Amino acid sequence: MNGLQGRRELKHAITKADCHLLRNVLQNFMKLDPHGLDGKYLIRSVYFDNFDNKILRQKTEGFYHRDKFRARLYDHNTDFINLEKKSKRNNLTYKQKCRLSAAEYERIRSGDINWMSEDSRDILKDLYVQMTLFQIKPTTVVDYEREVFIYEYGNVRVTFDSHVKTSYRDTDFLNPELIVVDALDPDVVILEIKYDEFLPDIIKQSLSIIDTRKTAFSKYQLSRRYG
Repeated sequence: MNGLQGRRELKHAITKADCHLLRNVLQNFMKLDPHGLDGKYLIRSVYFDNFDNKILRQKTEGFYHRDKFRARLYDHNTDFINLEKKSKRNNLTYKQKCRLSAAEYERIRSGDINWMSEDSRDILKDLYVQMTLFQIKPTTVVDYEREVFIYEYGNVRVTFDSHVKTSYRDTDFLNPELIVVDALDPDVVILEIKYDEFLPDIIKQSLSIIDTRKTAFSKYQLSRRYG
């Protein structure tokens, strides 16, 4: 995709007990993400979809060629928001992002989008096309806590996502008091492994100590189980 580096992603639902076990192994040779407190931070994303659930259906049906838009902030800091376009092409994942202001998000949320067509940010222009052609719009907010381990060889990130919550259809993304409810069993953690060309043996061996055969989860899919 226009010179972008594709990444591979593996996702598994694991128990908190397995998470604790794997974390203790990984910390011997991986570094905690320097952002956040002890490698942990809160992530809030608002996902875009349409009345026909186009994005959800493509994910559920396993399309090999699909795009997903979301806005994201960290630790409820509305001064730093990213608009992200995440693309799936066969087994590779590509991600593009740009900064988005709180005021711009509210304009998009209210349906005031004509200005996006002339914006210098390519992702905003891509989103404008999708909003115009397929009527996608902010649909649901997903909150969760993420813990990140980094391994520089192979550019590997191992993340543990827990306390996944959803706002149903409320898209008041900027509101720190937004009402959210559990979207996942509190005893379940979503394990994600992201890497470039290869997954180092030391990480493969570490993963073998836990049960990673469980069904992979999409946090957006989880959030939409409720409507």
